[in-house]
Amino acid sequence: MTGIIGKKMGMTQLFDDDGNVIAVTVVQAGPCPVTQVRTLDNDGYEAVQLAFEECKDKHISKPELGHLKKAGLKHGMRHLAEFEGAGDLKVGDTVTVESFEDGQAVTVAGVSKGKGFQGTIKRHNFGRGPETHGSHNVRQPGSIGASAYPSRVFKGMRMSGHMGARQVTQQGLKIVRRDVENNLLLIKGSVPGAKNSVVVIKGR
Repeated sequence: MTGIIGKKMGMTQLFDDDGNVIAVTVVQAGPCPVTQVRTLDNDGYEAVQLAFEECKDKHISKPELGHLKKAGLKHGMRHLAEFEGAGDLKVGDTVTVESFEDGQAVTVAGVSKGKGFQGTIKRHNFGRGPETHGSHNVRQPGSIGASAYPSRVFKGMRMSGHMGARQVTQQGLKIVRRDVENNLLLIKGSVPGAKNSVVVIKGR
């Protein structure tokens, strides 16, 4: 199992050996203590639970605080995440960026940026109406259903509505560089989420 929880810090750029510019996302990943190890005998599946980002005890619930104290932690942790698969980790271990390698392919999951209520052109990439000859249909979606039959709008119709702020998983990313001293991962390209948002990184 290769996985870690981190916080998106922003984007910058690097230069490779040939002088090409590489856009990278900087993620502060870990250190993540292991708080629970699930087994086939006890839980029916194999997984490792990690914690991330220290916080005051009053900022989490008492059951979660008790769960962390049982794992040997002396303080609260703001985020928990499970990673499927069996590994050599046990409760009390700590996962850092050293578990990853330069050039390793990873999958990053996070909550995308919220964009509020948006129209069909921005939300679904619809085309727009004509701007001349007296047309008033400029950014309107057009017909969404017939009148006589079925006399209603079908479910799932692409219309205006809330955009963003949903769970997104980005595959096919690659780690360009690690900074072990500062617990940083530099991932090629963009990853879901705004600055300071929490992301889950899984090795492939």
